[in-house]
Amino acid sequence: MEAEKDFSGNGMGERTVIGIKNGVARHPLWRMKEPINLEIKRGEQVAVVGDNAAGKSRLIEVLTGHYPLLLNEVHYDFSPSRLRLASENMKYITFRDSYGEQDGAYYYQQRWNQHDIADDMPTAGALLQDFYAKADATIGHSLSAEEREQEQMRRNAVREKLSEIFHLTALSSKLIISLSSGELRKFQLAKALGTNPRVLILDNPFIGLDASTREELRLLLSTLTCETDLLVILILSKRSDIPDFITHVLPVDGLHLLPKMTREAYLHGMKDAEEMTEELMLPLQTSNDEQLESSPEKTLLHFRNVSIRYGERTILQPLDWTVREGERWALSGPNGSGKSTLLSLVCADNPQAYACDIELFGHRRGSGESIWEIKRHIGYVSPEMHRAYLKDIPAIDVVASGLRDTVGLYVRPKPEQRQTCIDWMNVFGISALADTSFLHLSSGEQRLCLLARAFVKDPDLLILDEPLHGLDDRNCSLVKQIIEQFCLRPKKTLIMVTHYEEELPRCITHRLTLKASSEKG
Repeated sequence: MEAEKDFSGNGMGERTVIGIKNGVARHPLWRMKEPINLEIKRGEQVAVVGDNAAGKSRLIEVLTGHYPLLLNEVHYDFSPSRLRLASENMKYITFRDSYGEQDGAYYYQQRWNQHDIADDMPTAGALLQDFYAKADATIGHSLSAEEREQEQMRRNAVREKLSEIFHLTALSSKLIISLSSGELRKFQLAKALGTNPRVLILDNPFIGLDASTREELRLLLSTLTCETDLLVILILSKRSDIPDFITHVLPVDGLHLLPKMTREAYLHGMKDAEEMTEELMLPLQTSNDEQLESSPEKTLLHFRNVSIRYGERTILQPLDWTVREGERWALSGPNGSGKSTLLSLVCADNPQAYACDIELFGHRRGSGESIWEIKRHIGYVSPEMHRAYLKDIPAIDVVASGLRDTVGLYVRPKPEQRQTCIDWMNVFGISALADTSFLHLSSGEQRLCLLARAFVKDPDLLILDEPLHGLDDRNCSLVKQIIEQFCLRPKKTLIMVTHYEEELPRCITHRLTLKASSEKG
């Protein structure tokens, strides 16, 4: 799609970068409640804000031309960029597909098979340079040789700045599957920004990043918007994530695009998330010993000088750690410190556990217990789990997979199991979506579905890796309350990972903070 240079015939001002007038998507499933009327002008930096399933992503898909319009086109003016194609000037990062085309394959190897790395596994630096080379080879062919050279110089300058801010020199030598979630975020941003786009669209860019990396990203985006012509559009579920370089807000509510307003006006009129005052009725199993107190002497997990290395890379620093029944742990540490690796040991997913001094639920790893004997005690959710559910199946089947401790395997639940799943989906406010395809849910709805999966079997140990990832303010409040009430029961143990202190429930009793891992021990 070529950039339009004259908006006068469409009622758009000459400073309009992206404009839509009475836009209606061709396919009914892609439509908002009313025709879209929108102008984003030069100098504006925009946040698209709304609750989960409000229509934020749908709006962006229209802006980028992915959802074509029935009668009217999206009109662009990317000047001063000399590149004509929208695909050259607009970069959209959702962060859901962390590795690109090899996302699924790389994810499984990253999580379970790092001990058996293929000889041809690429480094992050190699992939980045290959991407840059392909992008540079297609710099606008309508440009003169001098103009292409100038564009190349601008891209090189941006890449040097990215390397400095994101510490890409150290990142580049790492194998792509060895990157933490935060490092993957930097990798994806470096790919997009390295092509010097006119418009950069980021879907919830701050989630999953530690405090220092969030500030680095905010500063980078702020610097770029001040010193270049870059237009940034952020898609945000949490109102508190609106950074100070944003000038305008596009509120979206129930598939309605509300009038654009200044950041100050939006924040002034914003209401805090409603407190969940009513007591939730959790569908929990009961037993004769339900009233027995947790035993502080009962050890669930015991790690003795446990460390994980792959070749010369230290993934997890030596650790002694004991978790007893009834304790509620907050697990923290910077991106790349080994939090995900530690959880893979607890969940019995990491093959290196057999070489470590680890006891899980009274059994030393490698003493003959099966992985299923361990997993029957655990309810688990992670930011990446949605990648394991890429088939067109009902949401309730995803929830039901938690009853069998399977990931990515689907068996239709029996009637009594279905009712249990419905009960938990109702707690999370998604029971009406039970028979909806998981792939057709918004990212926030998928997150709630996977959370219900973690709770559905009433586990002894609840492991929540960034459970509020991508949720709006109201659902964050709801999930925190569910965690609180679940942990009030005896014999329930919690391990929760988050980079945000405000996301931790009040029931936390213990903390473990990991240090950043080194490349060599």
